[in-house]
Order: sequence, then C-alpha cells, then structure tokens
Amino acid sequence: MSTFEKFNSWLKSSITVRSLVILILILLLLIPTSMVTDLIRERKSRKYEAQREVSEKWGGSQIVTGPIVTIPYKRSYMETDINGHKKISYTKELAHFLPEELNIDGSLSPEIRHRGIYKVAVYASTLNISGKFETFDFDDFKVSPYDVYWDEAYVSLGISDMKGIQERIVMEWNDQILEFGPGLKNDDLYYSGASVDLPLDSLKEGAFELTLKLNGSDGLQFSPIGEVNNVHLDSKWPNPSFFGTFLPDKRSISTDGFTADWKVLNLNRNFPQKWINNAHKVNQADFGLNLYIPVDHYQKSTRSAKYAIMFIALTFLSFFFMEIMNKKRIHPIQYILVGLALCIFYALLLSLSEQLNFNWAYLIASIAVVGLIVSYIAAIFKSGRLTLITTGILTMLYSFVFVIIQLEDSSLLMGSIGLFIVLAVVMYFSRNIQWSTIGKPSPAQHNEDPLIRSEDDELEDGDEIIEE
Repeated sequence: MSTFEKFNSWLKSSITVRSLVILILILLLLIPTSMVTDLIRERKSRKYEAQREVSEKWGGSQIVTGPIVTIPYKRSYMETDINGHKKISYTKELAHFLPEELNIDGSLSPEIRHRGIYKVAVYASTLNISGKFETFDFDDFKVSPYDVYWDEAYVSLGISDMKGIQERIVMEWNDQILEFGPGLKNDDLYYSGASVDLPLDSLKEGAFELTLKLNGSDGLQFSPIGEVNNVHLDSKWPNPSFFGTFLPDKRSISTDGFTADWKVLNLNRNFPQKWINNAHKVNQADFGLNLYIPVDHYQKSTRSAKYAIMFIALTFLSFFFMEIMNKKRIHPIQYILVGLALCIFYALLLSLSEQLNFNWAYLIASIAVVGLIVSYIAAIFKSGRLTLITTGILTMLYSFVFVIIQLEDSSLLMGSIGLFIVLAVVMYFSRNIQWSTIGKPSPAQHNEDPLIRSEDDELEDGDEIIEE
C-alpha cells in the first residue's frame, strides 16, 4: 500500500479527523443560523414600523403634564453703555408655579388594531384632573408685586401627542370656565401641549378641574408636578407593564383588567414647586404604564433561535455516536443537509407564527422538520431502531426548547439544568468506548465492531453461520 493510500485510509478511519470535520460543519452552519436571526430582526422592525404608522394616525405614547401656571414679570438690572454711563435696564422673565395638590382619576379603554399581519395596542382614555394652587408668592424670587404682569398669566397643559385629543379641553377655575387653545407660549417646561390665559382676579389662589379625553398607543405616563400627587387608573387590559420613576403603591391585576394607584410627594422628585424660566424640566420623574403584549412570536422566535447551535451540535453528536456504535458512515454532505433542515425550522417557525398562534406554528414546524430528518436518516441507516432513536432525540430537543420558551422567568435555570442532564447522558453512554481502538480491526474479532458484538451476543434474525 502506497503512502498516499495509507494516509487516505487514516483520514477515513481517524476519529479525531471526523470530529474536527463535524466541528467545522457546525461552525459553518452558524452562517445560515445568523441569517435567520437577521430575518427575525427585520420582521420585528417591520412590526415597529406598523405600530408607528398606527400611532401617527391614532396617537402615540402619551405623557400628560400639568396644569402649570406661568406668570411673567420684569426684572431690573444695571448695565453700562459704550460711553461708560450706567443705566437701569429691564428683562422679561417667566415664573412657573406647580400645584399644591394634583389628583388624576383615569380610565383606559384598550383595543387591538391590525396593520397587515401586525397587532398594535391602542387605547382611548378619560382623565379627570383636579387640584389646587396656593397663593402665587414672588418673595422667594425677590420680585416686587408691582413688577409682575398679572394680566399676562396663563395655564399650560403638557400633552406629548396632540393628535390624540378627542374633545375640547375645558377647565373650571374658581367657578370660571376656561377653554384651552392649541400650542404653548414657551418651551421652558415641555414642547407640546395646550394653554389658556388666566383672568386677573383669580391669581391669589386657584382650584381647578378638567376632563381630558385622549387617545394613545402603547403607553401612558404622568409627571408628578404636585406637592402631593394622587393618580388612579383602571382598565380592562389584563397585562399592564408599570414603568418609570415610581411604581404603583397599590395595584390589582387579573384576567378582567387592572387597577393601579400612585401617591407621589414633591420630596420624591428632584425639582421644586416653582422656578424661573427653564431652570428645571418636569419630565425627569415621569411614571406610568405600557399596554404590554405578552411575549409575542418575534420574541419567542428570537429566543428559540438562540438554541440553534445546541440543536445542531446535539443532533450531530447523536449521529456521530450512531456512526461509531453501528459502523455506519455518514458523509459530511449528509451532515450539512441535516443541519440546513434544522436551520430551516426557524424560518418555518417565523413565517407560520405570523399567521397562526405561536404554539401551533411551533408544532407544525417541528413536526415537518423532524419528519424530514427522520425520513432522510431512515434512508441512510436502513435501520428501524436507529430511526426510532433519532425520532426520540429530536422530539425531546424540540419539546425541551418549547418548554424553555414558555418559562420566561426561569428559562435560564431550566436551560442550564437541561444542558447538564444532556452532558451527563452523553458521558454515561460513552464511558466504555475505547476511542483509541476505533477504526483499528481486531485480529480476534476480524472486521466486527468491538463496541457492538461480543462472543456471547445472540445472532439476530436473518444472520447465518458460515463454516469454513
């Protein structure tokens, strides 16, 4: 036998070489796996585009701030002109006053809108806003009451997306009716909202009450501008996600909806009850909720794709042991075809989940892929026993990942335990394999596989005894 033939024979029989080839194939299959992940990300971005389109027409995530009273005044200062003469000049500044008490009692009516195949959570809200302002005192600003432009005072209400306003905003202020107009007179506090002038005789103190009917999508937030803030919300949406600077003090969530109550003090935030010009921004302490849609199919598809490398590695490992235990050669091309079938599962899962319930999509995609791989392996091994083993392994893998996907909070724990069990099983069944003798014929056993047969093994049906 020539050197080349010996080297070629060694390549074919070497377990180390076959192991390295399989490892390289697994790494190469990460390329289509990453492509599937990119596809999921692209489809998810399209979903966000659909949500944005609906929000642009219905109303986006809303932030409600106010009302806040703003009173202009003049401040004098000494300056020197180009000739060195000193003179008194005046500048106009704005004093912003926050309410002593702010109460919001809101109700959300949610619904699901569809944009093509995508779902968008929107709501129509009714917010009853009330409270009171204490006396507007300029002593802290060292401003004389005679320098205050009382007749230019106004109230502003911050609304992040004005498209969501459904009715006129009418406020009752000390038994007087005031109607808000569009736009703000300055952007010291926020950049979008409505405002209304205040009558001169109402500036000593003021109690207010108004109803705001507002459409929005995804979420609703409030700014705690009162010295004491009490917010109550209720809705039939069963999956609220509370977020922001403050969580509810009390909340009740059920399949019929939720109720939530916040109580926030001015001591809990980092801005005062009054200031000049743009010294502070009020939205730094916002709180509220999102209309959470439980783990959607894109999130589940992404989570399942993270286990692709485990699927491919364990499947290839199973085939590798079948090769060793049964002296059946599987060509690298056949490994690649099986690996591509495993990758196509995620494309099937993604496309089906956009049309069906995720659980049904997972079931259909897994049955299709398992059936394809099992039928292919049956043609390769031509063994019913090995076909059943392959079916069982793939079924357990897909069932295991499905369970992990459903367990959002404990998925890492279950995944770690599952991988530990898999490793333990592999180590147990491979404990007696003599790796150094694989591929080397034994004189006593001729060409029989030392791992499969022994002298005490019974003959299987169809075996014949050949006498020399």
